[in-house]
Amino acid sequence: MRAEHFFLPGLFFLMLLSAALSGAASASPTPEASITESAEAAVKAPASPAPDVPAYGGAMIRGMLGEPSNMIPYLSSDSASSEVYGHFYVAPLKYDRDLQVVPWAAELFEILDEGRRLRFTLKKGILWQDGTELTAADAAFTHALMIDPKTPTAYAGDFKIIKEFKQLDRYSFEVSYEKPFPRSLNTWMGALLPAHALAGQDLRSTPLIRNPASCGPYTLREWDPGAKLVLAANPTYFPGRPYIDRILYRIIPDITTMFLELKAGKLDVMGSLTGLQYTRRTGDEAFRREFGVYRTLASAYTYMGYNLKSPLFSDVRVRRALAHAVNKRDIIKTALMGQGEPTVGPYKPDAWAYNHAVEDYPYDPEKALALLAEVGWRKGPDGTLRKDGLPFSFTLLTNQGNEQRVKTAVIIRSMLEKLGIEVKIRSVEWAAFLKQFVMPGHFDAVILGWTLPQDPDGYDVWHSSRREGGLNFVGYADAEADACLEAARSTLDRAERKKYYDRFQEILHRDQPYCFLYVPYELTAVQRRFRGIDPAPAGVFHNAEQWWVPLDEQRYKVSAQ
Repeated sequence: MRAEHFFLPGLFFLMLLSAALSGAASASPTPEASITESAEAAVKAPASPAPDVPAYGGAMIRGMLGEPSNMIPYLSSDSASSEVYGHFYVAPLKYDRDLQVVPWAAELFEILDEGRRLRFTLKKGILWQDGTELTAADAAFTHALMIDPKTPTAYAGDFKIIKEFKQLDRYSFEVSYEKPFPRSLNTWMGALLPAHALAGQDLRSTPLIRNPASCGPYTLREWDPGAKLVLAANPTYFPGRPYIDRILYRIIPDITTMFLELKAGKLDVMGSLTGLQYTRRTGDEAFRREFGVYRTLASAYTYMGYNLKSPLFSDVRVRRALAHAVNKRDIIKTALMGQGEPTVGPYKPDAWAYNHAVEDYPYDPEKALALLAEVGWRKGPDGTLRKDGLPFSFTLLTNQGNEQRVKTAVIIRSMLEKLGIEVKIRSVEWAAFLKQFVMPGHFDAVILGWTLPQDPDGYDVWHSSRREGGLNFVGYADAEADACLEAARSTLDRAERKKYYDRFQEILHRDQPYCFLYVPYELTAVQRRFRGIDPAPAGVFHNAEQWWVPLDEQRYKVSAQ
């Protein structure tokens, strides 16, 4: 999974592609090309040969809430990093617009021995930006790195299931499994890493953390911490150079400010419109004249997660009580302006693995109080819930800049205060939020989100073995849930997998390690000068490297610093 906050190359909660590097990338401005706006706000260039003929040039400016943490795939778990480094790295396979598995860096791939063996042949002539060719040695290096216990990654699980890796020749390799593994193809949608650049490096301090090696559609040209990242079109990208010369990511840690910048013409793309912005701010004629707006049910969900080591939340009756105390539809109506759907588990309602037989806990504050009383929590004279003289009080953490999550936290606080529970809300800057609070388990409860993959395997987030150093940071453990996850990833029969995932969702619903809240609608605005946009099941950005701008509409030019 990857979520609104984490990127899971191993779990593949389908996310935005992202990637990294240009030869002289630096943490500070470098004497290389940058983006400047012309005095007329539109560079006067020769007209395109025809309005429907793609033209090279121009730039795209995008907003980003958080600062990327790391430009090496598998070492970072935040969506900001994955959004950027997806432009730099390639994989043997990928999803096409209709979410079908197709070759990417692979010339061909074969599924052999009833799924127990995969054979890949990589395309010749794929170049890293320094001119080194990408080969099967990079696949071998990536596999070895991921199974090395010293590698600081949460995504090694899929690679450790591989029984044997064989490099057959310069461009071909095979992987074998003890038994068919449903996620085997997903594993090889993960980035191939550069053996020549990373071998022998300390992954915690290698320069590639900030200066990545790219063989993807773009390279990193500039990284100004806290302000921006500038990406340049890679002229040697093997499917063909992208049409757009530059992508500028502006780091704007407040979603309201980001929208104001969009309306002011200082951003071209905003992929995280709030429900309020979508319903109240994007419908007027002036906005729709400048921007196309896209709405799809996101492959993601938002939740309130509990630290199960906390005495407050260790008893399942408390977690069930909170499920009865939270009115999800009111949250969606108020925080999302109706732009979402309630959910009861870790899948979106239209996914094949979703268990529609699981009935949500009804909103019932009296039932919530009765369950809390069973645990010893009773209201005192001041209306506060107390147990052994101590009040029921906790801090609800979320990340700065995400207006929907902050509003969700405020609404939940109001609902729980009616029961006599004190909730303190704290929002923290994204990088610190992950490193200092979430991953080390220094929290009472959090509001976060996961981005969902096409494959429903949730091993890295839910299996008890992933509590230490993995993505199961709430500390959930259940033997039957583990068995369901293990069995579901051991058969290729979808009907059989469905049985295991249905039972897994029943167990999660019973135990409530998360209060599953909602699946939001993905609301995206794109400046209308961009052509080639192809909304599809894979999302709005699936073919972004093929977007283009007519010459007479290009607002930005590339100039030397």
